[in-house]
Amino acid sequence: MVFHMKTTLIIDDHVFKRLKQLSIQQSTTMSSLVDAALRQYLKTRAKPAPDMPPLPAFDGGRALVDVSNRDMLYQAMEEI
Repeated sequence: MVFHMKTTLIIDDHVFKRLKQLSIQQSTTMSSLVDAALRQYLKTRAKPAPDMPPLPAFDGGRALVDVSNRDMLYQAMEEI
């Protein structure tokens, strides 16, 4: 069984135009080309480049209400 996930990417306009032209030339979809490029990149780059800073981490804080308690949830939503 194969699963696919839809996602949104922000791609530079110049790269997008080149990707679109290449997909037309190769009679394939842009999604297929992006998928193949990402697979190749991940295959050849097992570790992040040493010059890349680590991704930031954020503390989301604690939950303000117990979401399983409907009354508390509605009360919190009314206060917003």
